[in-house]
Amino acid sequence: MIRRRSARGAAAACALALALGLAACGSGSGDGDTTSTTSANVVPELGPDQKVSIVFESYNLAQAGPWTDTFTALIDDFEKTHPNITVTAQKPQTSTLKGYGSAATASLQTQLATGNAPDVAQLTFGDLAYTVDALGARPLDDVVGRDAVQANFAGAHPFAATARTLGDVDGKTYGVPFVFSTPVLYYNADLFRQAGLDPENPPSTWAEFRTAALAIRERTGKDGSYIDCLTKVSGDWCYQALVASNGGSVISEDGTRLTFADAPAVAAVAMAQDLVNSGASPKLSQDQAYPAFARGEIGMIVESSSAQGVFLRGAAGAKPPWTLRAAVMPSFDDRPVVPTNSGAALFLFGQDPAKQRAAWELIEYLTSDAAYTQITSRIGYLPLRTGLLDDPNGLKTWAAENPLVKPNLDQLARLRPWVSFPGKDYVQIRTTMLEAVENVVYNGADPRRTLTEAQEQAAKLLPRS
Repeated sequence: MIRRRSARGAAAACALALALGLAACGSGSGDGDTTSTTSANVVPELGPDQKVSIVFESYNLAQAGPWTDTFTALIDDFEKTHPNITVTAQKPQTSTLKGYGSAATASLQTQLATGNAPDVAQLTFGDLAYTVDALGARPLDDVVGRDAVQANFAGAHPFAATARTLGDVDGKTYGVPFVFSTPVLYYNADLFRQAGLDPENPPSTWAEFRTAALAIRERTGKDGSYIDCLTKVSGDWCYQALVASNGGSVISEDGTRLTFADAPAVAAVAMAQDLVNSGASPKLSQDQAYPAFARGEIGMIVESSSAQGVFLRGAAGAKPPWTLRAAVMPSFDDRPVVPTNSGAALFLFGQDPAKQRAAWELIEYLTSDAAYTQITSRIGYLPLRTGLLDDPNGLKTWAAENPLVKPNLDQLARLRPWVSFPGKDYVQIRTTMLEAVENVVYNGADPRRTLTEAQEQAAKLLPRS
């Protein structure tokens, strides 16, 4: 959950949005009032024969294979059960597999400026502050009532407690958490055996990770490891987990000071640099490492659980096939692992009351038991209605057949939310940080000096209250 630094900063963001011709700013009250919205204020229910057409924009539709196939099936199912609502599902106008989060917000901003915004959009948690302050996402508590929002989080299989407030700002729900994962250590059990390692005991610390990676490289001729958290393309959600697990952060709790050049972050990046310098990890881009692991050419990868389906198919289709295993992210010695979440929430942007109601019904369905059963079993995202994993009519059978979900589930219980940088320049702040990290890890730059210089540059972009 995000709390703003000041009402004046929020007002400035609203003014900016209005000046750009965007939708009215959807910021909640500065005092964080969470009282139930009266029935007189919420949008009315749709009539039984009332026809409504809405647009749903999702960056998952820019990803071929299980992502697009699953989302298309979900929309088809929704329209069958809601015959009065027609949904046009589209990928962001600036869709790309690289930096899809910021591409999605850029697409939405362009459409808002022309008065043609989608009614529902899937945007990442790293874009939360900007989504509310500048893009004008509607507070769901005001549109359909807080009671309805909380009822959606409940049900036969309630949302995990650590997940339900991830789309909140100032005590109001703006986004309903949707697709979700944590950083998981995936590894090739066959390469472990060939290297003389025990696949039943994967590395639990980064020191053990380094040792295992070098053993794989020396004894099998394959690459040892890859951490998909350390480049501009990878985004900062996983990098935040790496820093937090070493006792640090990328920004102060009140959002006024950058901290990604503090000692814990410097040490975390230096550890990753040593993996590359020692040969434990190759100099590969995300585009190279992701498919290489799926082909069985890398022993270990720290990656989002959303990659599970791709890795399973890659392992089965490889020549020879290999066995995929999963574990929690390694720790820094005896420090506890502090996982963060990737993923996105569903936000409402429509202004017409009938479209708002239809959009809310779509959000309810996409975060329902039925939807999460498909999203988890087909893609690998964690079901935020975790009770489905114990339900024989839900995902219990699937979970028994797919034990790889367990590390992701374990990490959900001790989650630290992915933090979004504040202000209109938040993407540039994030990019400056990650370019410095990438330069250190893969180009051998000095960790402390490089991160410090980047932090000083990025600090100039923080909003002034």
